[in-house]
Amino acid sequence: LPGPPFTHQQMPRKMVYYGQTSCEQDTERYLDVVKYVFSCYKKEVPLIINTMGWVKGEGLLLLIDLIRLLSPSHVVQMDIYDWKAMPPLTPEHVHFSAGLHTKGKQQSKCKQLGADSMESWKYPEGEDMSAPQHKLLYVHPEFPRAGLAGEVRVHSGILRDMSILGYLGHLQSPDIGAVLPLHSLVPYQVPFNAVALRVIHTDVAPSNIMYAVNASWVGLCCIPEEVQCQTDGPVLLTQTPVCDCLGFGIVRGVDMEKKLYHILTPVPPENLRLVNCLLLGNIAIPNCVLVGQQGIEGEIPYVTSDYNYSI
Repeated sequence: LPGPPFTHQQMPRKMVYYGQTSCEQDTERYLDVVKYVFSCYKKEVPLIINTMGWVKGEGLLLLIDLIRLLSPSHVVQMDIYDWKAMPPLTPEHVHFSAGLHTKGKQQSKCKQLGADSMESWKYPEGEDMSAPQHKLLYVHPEFPRAGLAGEVRVHSGILRDMSILGYLGHLQSPDIGAVLPLHSLVPYQVPFNAVALRVIHTDVAPSNIMYAVNASWVGLCCIPEEVQCQTDGPVLLTQTPVCDCLGFGIVRGVDMEKKLYHILTPVPPENLRLVNCLLLGNIAIPNCVLVGQQGIEGEIPYVTSDYNYSI
């Protein structure tokens, strides 16, 4: 936990590529992803669930869904001075409140207790014992400006870029020396008909799918169904699967004549054999990767200075 995340990345036991930086556009798939990842937890070690910072409006309702879904033993709630938008997430509040996709219990079925009686709150006989029974650890600072963003706050987009750059660093030689640009690295060749393809965050016409995939960041995934294609491909999925993600890569190029994707990835070959699906999301390759390429004669590929922001 201590230190910037991009400095000590590890391969997770279970990972799904959601493909967006916010779940506002598809909260149902977000909950499906959480369920899928949580199903891997065998309870042999303590689990810390790091929830996201969206706690207003629908974000708060989604958080109630998550608490109800995951049944944690403890909830740590850090408040902000003089901010009333978020109530204390007591077991009673979570039990009775409606979430975004789940309903709360009718209060008439349980004993009527005041807010100060939370410690002695018990379920009447016959009540569903699977209701939340967590212990709330409530941190409420009493000094002004506690918890507010200051001038030194690092933008989340920069941290994301640093994580991607840290991941791409595994493509480099472990020997200390000059960093090789992407165009100096040898990519894998992947036949069109060997992997299924899906753009997560928007609808793309099949005729334009290769323009979207070219020079993009993709999740290297494994779907349970065998990829079958009667032609040379590409194989396009009609729905976004909730499936294992084994790592990430960059589609460095698309060879339309030989029907090949050229993919750069640090995922080891023994794991790449399991990959049969490429998911493209709304995660961009950091600009410095494309702009900072050395040894290019003429214009840098995929980069333009002649750009009209009104388009």
